[in-house]
Amino acid sequence: MITWMQRHKRWLVITIWISTIAFVGAGFVGWGSYEYGKEGGTVAVVADREVSVEEYQEEYSNLYDQYARVFGETFNKDMADKLNLKDIAYKQVIQKNLILAYADSLDLDVTDHDIAKELLKYNAFIKDGKFDKATYIKVLSQNRTTPVKFEDSLKRNILLQKVQLLFDVKPNSVAVENLNKLLFVEDDISYKILESKNIILNPTAKELKEHWESNKNVYMSEISYVLEITEIPLLSSNASEEDIKRHHSKFKTDYKKVDGKIKSFDEAKAEVIIELDRKFTKKEALKKYLKVKKAEEKLSSSSTLDQSKLPFSTENSQKIIGAKQGDLIKPFLENDKYFIVKVLKKNESKPLSYSKALADVKVSYEQIAKSKKLDELAKKELTNFVGTEVKSVTRESISKIVGLEPQESADFLSQLFSVSEKTGVVKLNEKVVLFRINSSKLGTYDKSRDESVRSTIVQLQSEELMNNLVKRLESKYEIQSSIQTKE
Repeated sequence: MITWMQRHKRWLVITIWISTIAFVGAGFVGWGSYEYGKEGGTVAVVADREVSVEEYQEEYSNLYDQYARVFGETFNKDMADKLNLKDIAYKQVIQKNLILAYADSLDLDVTDHDIAKELLKYNAFIKDGKFDKATYIKVLSQNRTTPVKFEDSLKRNILLQKVQLLFDVKPNSVAVENLNKLLFVEDDISYKILESKNIILNPTAKELKEHWESNKNVYMSEISYVLEITEIPLLSSNASEEDIKRHHSKFKTDYKKVDGKIKSFDEAKAEVIIELDRKFTKKEALKKYLKVKKAEEKLSSSSTLDQSKLPFSTENSQKIIGAKQGDLIKPFLENDKYFIVKVLKKNESKPLSYSKALADVKVSYEQIAKSKKLDELAKKELTNFVGTEVKSVTRESISKIVGLEPQESADFLSQLFSVSEKTGVVKLNEKVVLFRINSSKLGTYDKSRDESVRSTIVQLQSEELMNNLVKRLESKYEIQSSIQTKE
C-alpha cells in the first residue's frame, strides 16, 4: 500500500485549502497524538509571523487524521514516516503562514463575531441547544488545549478562508457541461495483464552471493536483549467483605456494564476482588524489587530475546527497549502477573552472514529480478500484443477490467485516462497492464453529475490559483526555518 500511496501522494495530500476546511469541521480527532518536538518554541518565522511548535504539531495531527480517515486502521505511524508526513505538514504550515502574511498586508482581520459564528459549528460545545461556555472549556481541557490556543487556531483558519474568498471561482454552465462530458469520456480498449508470479527464476549461487555482497547493510540481525526476569503470579489479598465494599464505593464508576451503566456491588464484586489482588501483588513485587536492587536477592531466570519476541505488551516492551544496560525495571503488570526485569546487555543490530541472510536474499533477489524481467517482457510485447477487448470503458468501469483487484482496476483506469498515448503500460506493484485505446468518444452529458463536476472545477482552479499565489509570496517574504525537510 505504501508504494501506491507514494505514487498518489499529490492526490492524498489534500491541498492547503481543503485541509483548512476539513480542520474547521473535523472536531478533535487525533489532536495531540502525533507530537513532534517539545511544547513551546518556534520552528520558523515567515515575514513577521512566528510559526510555533504547537501550530506545526496541529498541522501534522490534522494531516495524519486525513490519511487515517481514508485508509482506516491500516494506516499507522510507520507509514506516515515513510511518506515523510512530518515534512509535508511542515511545508503546508509554512505555506499557510505565507498566505496569512499576505492577509496581514491586506489588513484582513478576524472579529470576535467571526470566531463566535465558528464556535457554533461544533456540536461538542452545544448544551440544551445553545453554546455553553463551561462545556466549551471542559471539552478543550479534555483535548489538552485551552480557549486561547483553540481560538488562535480558529482565527488562523478563518483568515485563510477570507483570502480564499478573494479568489472565489464560479464556473459557468458551458464549462461544467463540457467537463461533464470530458471527465466521463468512453474508450474502447484492449488490455493484457502480465504478472511477475508467472515469471520463473532459477538464480545461481553466484548471483545470490553477488546480490548479498551489494546489499549487505540491508540484511541486519535483529536487536536482542540479555535479560534476567522474575515473575510474580497474582496473589490473593484475602480482602474482607468490608474492604471489598469500601473499594467499590470509592471507585464504583470504574465498574460499568456494556451499556455504560454502573454495576451494582454484587455485579462488580468479582472484578473488585481481582483489583485488590493486583494491588496486593504489586506491593509484594515492589518489596522483591527493592531487595534485588539492594543485591539481597536475585532474579530467577535469564534469557536472550529478540526485540520482536519480547513476550510483553507494546507499552511494557518499550520499558525494556528504552532501558540502559544494567537497568532494573520496576514491576509491571502483564496478564495478571507482575514482572521484574533487569537488562544485562543490549545486542545491537549488525550485518548477517551470507548463510543467515540467504532466505531474505532469495526473496529480495527474486523481487528485483522479476520486476526487471516483467519490464522487459512488457516492452517486447507492447507493439503487437493480443489482449482482451472491452467497449465503452470509463473511469468508473472497475468491474469491466477482469483479472485485477478492484483497487488495481481503479488505479489502472485512473492512469489510463491521464495519458495522451494510445498505447502504453501501467505498472501495478507485481503486475503490468498493456493497453491499447482502439477508439474514444466524449461521454454522454448527465446533468446529475453537474454538482460533482462543478466541485472538481472549483477545486482544480482554486488549487492552481493558490499554488501560484504561494510561489509569488515565497519570493516576496523572508522565511527563516529551523527544520530541514527531505522533500
